[in-house]
Amino acid sequence: MRPRSLDRDPVPDHAAVNQPIWHGSPNFGPRRDRAVPTLIVLHYTAFTSAEAALDRLCDPVAEVSSHFLIGRSGTCWHLVDEAARAWHAGAGSWGGQGDVNSRSIGIEIDNDGASPFSEPAMAALEGLLGDLLGRWQIAPQGVIAHADMAPLRKSDPGPRFDWGRLALQGLACWPQASAADEGARAPEDAAPSATMTAPDAVQADLVHFGYPADVPFAALLAAFRARFRPWCRGPLDATDAAIARDLATRFPVDPGAPGS
Repeated sequence: MRPRSLDRDPVPDHAAVNQPIWHGSPNFGPRRDRAVPTLIVLHYTAFTSAEAALDRLCDPVAEVSSHFLIGRSGTCWHLVDEAARAWHAGAGSWGGQGDVNSRSIGIEIDNDGASPFSEPAMAALEGLLGDLLGRWQIAPQGVIAHADMAPLRKSDPGPRFDWGRLALQGLACWPQASAADEGARAPEDAAPSATMTAPDAVQADLVHFGYPADVPFAALLAAFRARFRPWCRGPLDATDAAIARDLATRFPVDPGAPGS
């Protein structure tokens, strides 16, 4: 479940990555309250082609956009200036704060929601994320799924998206034991207490990590599992609880999180 060498693999050299193609969308505005990007939200397009998604994201009637669109071939289009507010996230929150559009950069990835993500698209995403994280000083845990901030409305980028691959390169976060390199057990091998595995406790840990607090637990668990335990089904279990506690401990969004 845990990518190997998570703490040791360097972020790759992105100098050779093709530069995005400018294709300006009219659908944007100023970031509110002088906000700067602290998050990157990943989406899938749910269209049959990148060109169809590009048309939609640039249609003034649709009133939707993202900062970047990555095609299955690896082509990347830059649609909205990074300093501006694109219209990609919609209602939701992360880390206790709403208006995610003002606090984020949105990246749409050409995928129908049911197929594996193409290798060229993933390679292009890695290059783009490496540049964005460095340029905006965004921590890897600031790279989130659209479903993370809006579990009741959204499911993208879905269980087929390879978060572990990004984490291996320092481009996203991933759960692990706090001292895994010293031989500690991974979260799924731990034995949380009955109190720790109660839904209220797991929900509190997920909120400390960043998930919205005002979402029914079933929707929260589904979004969390889609990202960290793809294809897991059934009731809440000890593995869910251990992973949630690990994330809350190592990546808290507030000083009240466990272990902070």
